[in-house]
Amino acid sequence: MNLRYLFLRLLRHFMPEGLARFLLKRRWIIKPGLESTDPFSASARYVDTLSAQSVSIAGKRVLVFGYGGRFAVGVDLLKRGAAHVVLCDHFVLLDTERNLELLSAYGQYLKVEGDEVQPRGEFITLLHGDIREEVVQRQVSQVDIILSTSVFEHLDDVPGITKALAKLTAPQGVHLHFVDLRDHFFKYPFEMLKFPEGVWRNFLNPTSNLNRYRWNDYKGVFEANFSKVEFTVLERLVDEFHKVRESVRAEFKTGDETVDAVTLIHVIASQPK
Repeated sequence: MNLRYLFLRLLRHFMPEGLARFLLKRRWIIKPGLESTDPFSASARYVDTLSAQSVSIAGKRVLVFGYGGRFAVGVDLLKRGAAHVVLCDHFVLLDTERNLELLSAYGQYLKVEGDEVQPRGEFITLLHGDIREEVVQRQVSQVDIILSTSVFEHLDDVPGITKALAKLTAPQGVHLHFVDLRDHFFKYPFEMLKFPEGVWRNFLNPTSNLNRYRWNDYKGVFEANFSKVEFTVLERLVDEFHKVRESVRAEFKTGDETVDAVTLIHVIASQPK
């Protein structure tokens, strides 16, 4: 039994959510994802990955799902040619300090109101709340492209939220989502798969929520909501999975270790049903 893992997971599970968000915003102990640590690399990766599929953001309405309170990806996508960007997040946690840093290079898309930086409405829409609720969906028109990085693994209702996002997508719209299937205690990428659901949910799951979806789970959800779906495996850790496979619970195994060992993917989906 990995006692160090259990101790840290228990600590993270019972940490007050306010403290967790405080640490995340300051990047202390809890590390944010790519869109917060290197947002311009994130936007470049979106553009390059879509371009390889002959999809351009030029003149398009783009929704960034789970933007984390920082406007950097949004303004950079605008600078790269997007017509309008919707920044969507369940929570309102604006990173004013880092948004202020954007004014010199991206001031045409932003404005200062008191001590806050706010987006200019003609370029950026902020969409906060549960995307499954009609009152939230009605706040925006359909979008052409929906993007996310390391968001889907944290969702508590992957089927429902994917369906809601598909509903917001224009008929010829495209989704690009980068998904991290690892235990986010990254030293042990498959450790979370050893525990029954009750133990995980009640004692070990971090407040940020790791839903423990595997590649096949995402495949089923996206194929239920889009007519065209393409997955790309970005990383698989076969040796690491092989070492722990006897301890991994049956519901997380297909019998094919090349599938079970997948840790990073991206999905491109189009033609919403």
